[in-house]
Amino acid sequence: VQLVESGGGLVQPGGSLRLSCAASGFTFSTYTMSWYRQAPGKERELVAFISSGGGGTHVANSVKGRFTISRNNVKNTVVLQMNSLKPEDTAVYFCNKYPPTAQDYWGQGTQVIVSS
Repeated sequence: VQLVESGGGLVQPGGSLRLSCAASGFTFSTYTMSWYRQAPGKERELVAFISSGGGGTHVANSVKGRFTISRNNVKNTVVLQMNSLKPEDTAVYFCNKYPPTAQDYWGQGTQVIVSS
């Protein structure tokens, strides 16, 4: 299993970023996929997940109306579009299956910093 997150960076409050996760090593199209984030000194938290076929999504209340999750089962990618970013969105963002198990592999994540 390989999960490679990309697209993070430094952005001003109110800005946007598009995170992408490239997955391989498992049958991507059969799994619900998710984005998690972990801020310094805090536990990893669920941001959003999307069903295997892409027809069902859920986003955390903290990002509702600002973040959108989507997937491409041909390219084996899952995308998190983040708009109206706030300083509290600063974290390392990870993708994984949902729900992840203790045995599931975690990639290195992609750092998002929201700051003026």
